[in-house]
Amino acid sequence: MALEIERKFLVKCEFPKEADTAIKIIQGYLSSVPERTVRVRIKGERGFITVKGSGSESGATRYEWEKEIPVIEAEELLVICEPGLIEKTRYEVRCGKHLFEVDEFSGENAGLIIAEVELTSEDELFERPEWLGGEVTGVRRYYNSMLVKKPFTRW
Repeated sequence: MALEIERKFLVKCEFPKEADTAIKIIQGYLSSVPERTVRVRIKGERGFITVKGSGSESGATRYEWEKEIPVIEAEELLVICEPGLIEKTRYEVRCGKHLFEVDEFSGENAGLIIAEVELTSEDELFERPEWLGGEVTGVRRYYNSMLVKKPFTRW
């Protein structure tokens, strides 16, 4: 079983945007129930389908399975997804030994910026950049699958 361990944080101020790592992402959900989400994503010029299971008690660890698919198939699947799409630009920002993926949302989630860091264990230590705000790991309203149902601009 493939496990993903990541922690999520709000971004409280300007973060260093690395121009060569900015990539546009559009994604939708074939299923967004908490026990299993099935995501379709176009990331730059590549398509993906991802299945995620329920999270640990902290929300930091979840089963994840992902497969690259042709972009044309991802585009076709987006048409039959649940209502709402996630639109964002992802920046990769290195801090110490870790790589933060910083998602700057647009569309109905404009104004929301979330940083994620993947870890090898839930208690792994990592350097916290000054722009990292409050932790939202396990807070369901910040899950992308929930942001399609209740976008940030409607909070």
